[in-house]
Amino acid sequence: MKRKIVLTGAFLGMVAIILGAFGAHLLKKWLSVDQLNTFEVGVRYQMYHAFFLFFLSTRKEIAEKTLKTIYNLTVAGVLLFSGSIYLLVTKDYTVFDSKIIVFATPLGGFLLILAWLVLFATILKKKS
Repeated sequence: MKRKIVLTGAFLGMVAIILGAFGAHLLKKWLSVDQLNTFEVGVRYQMYHAFFLFFLSTRKEIAEKTLKTIYNLTVAGVLLFSGSIYLLVTKDYTVFDSKIIVFATPLGGFLLILAWLVLFATILKKKS
Protein backbone atom coordinates (compact mmCIF):
# COMPACT_ATOMS: atom_id res chain seq x y z
CA MET A 1 0.00 0.00 0.00
CA LYS A 2 2.79 2.44 0.85
CA ARG A 3 4.37 1.95 -2.58
CA LYS A 4 1.01 2.71 -4.21
CA ILE A 5 0.67 5.84 -2.07
CA VAL A 6 4.15 7.08 -3.06
CA LEU A 7 3.56 6.32 -6.75
CA THR A 8 0.23 8.15 -6.69
CA GLY A 9 1.81 11.11 -4.91
CA ALA A 10 4.58 11.24 -7.51
CA PHE A 11 2.06 11.03 -10.36
CA LEU A 12 -0.19 13.75 -8.89
CA GLY A 13 2.85 15.97 -8.32
CA MET A 14 4.12 15.46 -11.85
CA VAL A 15 0.71 16.21 -13.37
CA ALA A 16 0.36 19.30 -11.14
CA ILE A 17 3.66 20.66 -12.49
CA ILE A 18 2.60 19.93 -16.08
CA LEU A 19 -0.78 21.60 -15.57
CA GLY A 20 0.81 24.54 -13.76
CA ALA A 21 3.15 25.12 -16.68
CA PHE A 22 0.27 24.65 -19.12
CA GLY A 23 -1.73 27.28 -17.24
CA ALA A 24 1.13 29.74 -16.90
CA HIS A 25 2.36 29.52 -20.47
CA LEU A 26 -0.47 28.44 -22.75
CA LEU A 27 -3.77 29.20 -21.06
CA LYS A 28 -2.91 32.81 -20.23
CA LYS A 29 -3.58 33.67 -23.87
CA TRP A 30 -7.20 32.56 -23.56
CA LEU A 31 -8.22 32.84 -19.90
CA SER A 32 -8.88 35.88 -17.76
CA VAL A 33 -6.75 36.62 -14.70
CA ASP A 34 -9.59 35.34 -12.47
CA GLN A 35 -9.84 32.11 -14.46
CA LEU A 36 -6.07 31.61 -14.30
CA ASN A 37 -6.14 32.20 -10.54
CA THR A 38 -8.90 29.62 -10.18
CA PHE A 39 -6.97 27.16 -12.35
CA GLU A 40 -3.95 27.74 -10.11
CA VAL A 41 -6.04 26.84 -7.04
CA GLY A 42 -6.71 23.44 -8.60
CA VAL A 43 -3.00 22.95 -9.31
CA ARG A 44 -2.00 24.09 -5.81
CA TYR A 45 -4.43 21.78 -4.02
CA GLN A 46 -3.37 18.89 -6.22
CA MET A 47 0.27 19.52 -5.27
CA TYR A 48 -0.58 19.91 -1.57
CA HIS A 49 -2.20 16.51 -1.65
CA ALA A 50 0.69 14.92 -3.54
CA PHE A 51 2.86 15.97 -0.59
CA PHE A 52 0.15 14.79 1.80
CA LEU A 53 0.36 11.33 0.24
CA PHE A 54 4.16 11.31 0.64
CA PHE A 55 3.72 12.21 4.31
CA LEU A 56 1.06 9.53 4.70
CA SER A 57 3.40 6.89 3.30
CA THR A 58 5.90 7.58 6.11
CA ARG A 59 3.46 6.93 8.95
CA LYS A 60 4.20 3.57 10.53
CA GLU A 61 1.58 3.83 13.27
CA ILE A 62 -1.40 3.92 10.90
CA ALA A 63 -3.14 0.63 10.17
CA GLU A 64 -3.28 -0.57 6.56
CA LYS A 65 -7.08 -0.27 6.44
CA THR A 66 -6.91 3.34 7.65
CA LEU A 67 -4.14 4.15 5.16
CA LYS A 68 -6.33 2.80 2.39
CA THR A 69 -9.29 4.90 3.55
CA ILE A 70 -7.23 8.09 3.70
CA TYR A 71 -5.65 7.28 0.33
CA ASN A 72 -9.01 6.68 -1.35
CA LEU A 73 -10.52 9.85 0.12
CA THR A 74 -7.51 11.87 -1.02
CA VAL A 75 -7.40 10.54 -4.57
CA ALA A 76 -11.17 10.89 -5.05
CA GLY A 77 -11.02 14.37 -3.51
CA VAL A 78 -8.23 15.55 -5.81
CA LEU A 79 -9.93 14.15 -8.89
CA LEU A 80 -13.24 15.79 -8.03
CA PHE A 81 -11.91 19.06 -6.61
CA SER A 82 -8.98 19.88 -8.87
CA GLY A 83 -10.37 18.02 -11.88
CA SER A 84 -13.66 19.90 -11.78
CA ILE A 85 -11.83 23.21 -11.44
CA TYR A 86 -9.74 22.44 -14.54
CA LEU A 87 -12.86 21.55 -16.49
CA LEU A 88 -14.94 24.49 -15.26
CA VAL A 89 -12.25 27.07 -16.00
CA THR A 90 -11.69 25.77 -19.53
CA LYS A 91 -15.38 25.11 -20.33
CA ASP A 92 -15.49 27.82 -23.01
CA TYR A 93 -12.86 25.93 -25.02
CA THR A 94 -14.17 22.39 -24.68
CA VAL A 95 -17.36 20.58 -25.62
CA PHE A 96 -17.75 19.47 -22.02
CA ASP A 97 -21.06 20.42 -20.35
CA SER A 98 -19.99 22.04 -17.09
CA LYS A 99 -23.47 21.75 -15.57
CA ILE A 100 -22.78 18.06 -15.02
CA ILE A 101 -19.88 18.65 -12.62
CA VAL A 102 -20.83 21.78 -10.70
CA PHE A 103 -21.37 19.63 -7.58
CA ALA A 104 -17.97 17.96 -7.94
CA THR A 105 -15.84 20.80 -6.57
CA PRO A 106 -17.48 21.03 -3.13
CA LEU A 107 -17.80 17.23 -2.93
CA GLY A 108 -14.10 16.88 -3.73
CA GLY A 109 -13.23 19.48 -1.09
CA PHE A 110 -15.36 17.61 1.43
CA LEU A 111 -13.54 14.34 0.66
CA LEU A 112 -10.18 16.07 1.13
CA ILE A 113 -11.33 17.42 4.50
CA LEU A 114 -12.46 13.92 5.47
CA ALA A 115 -9.04 12.50 4.55
CA TRP A 116 -7.35 15.00 6.87
CA LEU A 117 -9.96 14.36 9.58
CA VAL A 118 -9.39 10.60 9.45
CA LEU A 119 -5.63 11.18 9.76
CA PHE A 120 -6.15 13.61 12.64
CA ALA A 121 -8.51 11.27 14.50
CA THR A 122 -6.21 8.29 13.95
CA ILE A 123 -3.13 10.07 15.30
CA LEU A 124 -5.15 11.56 18.18
CA LYS A 125 -6.29 8.07 19.29
CA LYS A 126 -2.74 6.71 19.39
CA LYS A 127 -0.88 6.82 22.66
CA SER A 128 2.46 8.63 22.40
